[in-house]
Amino acid sequence: MDNLSTKVDELKLENYEAKLNPHLFKNILNSIQSNAYQTFYTIDKLANVLDYILYESKANFVTVKDEIDFTKNFIEINKVKVSPLFDFQVKTKIDEQSSFYQEKIIAPLISIDFIENAFKHTDFQQANSFIKIVIELNDKSFQIQVINKISQRNSLKKESSGHGSQSLEHRLKMVYGSHFSLSKIAEQDVFVAQLKINLHEFYTKMHSS
Repeated sequence: MDNLSTKVDELKLENYEAKLNPHLFKNILNSIQSNAYQTFYTIDKLANVLDYILYESKANFVTVKDEIDFTKNFIEINKVKVSPLFDFQVKTKIDEQSSFYQEKIIAPLISIDFIENAFKHTDFQQANSFIKIVIELNDKSFQIQVINKISQRNSLKKESSGHGSQSLEHRLKMVYGSHFSLSKIAEQDVFVAQLKINLHEFYTKMHSS
């Protein structure tokens, strides 16, 4: 357990820099400004996101509930830029009776890359464009899947690394070792990113060290 904490601490500086990425907040504020009728609602969500980023995420681990709540707020902020006619779907399958729901076992901010990149690489004016987000929690694992149609105006589909940088995968390996799976697949202009963390296996490892 001490070795795990040391590895997580080594990543803190890198993670803090990512959390305070000015481009992220500039995009959010631009979205709020262009949709004044939703300003109050969105600012409330933004305040929750900022509180989480600046305070809650300083811990090595947060509860699954807190990370899910943050993810939902982050989605709502980004939805400001989406037309009501756009095909945008968010589905949650959360077992609140799961023994892990209130457990501090999730590395904070693991969902940002998936959601931010989906919004970044989707052309909201393109016919048949869409974003679908699925978040799941049961008594064994946590999973997030983001599917979107890739904009023809970028070369994401040609990048072998997929969405975002490799820093998330590096961080997951440092924290969860072999107890997670991460896949990024681009096929026929559709990008699928999926993360699954085996909470049961990781929890057992944490408490047997």
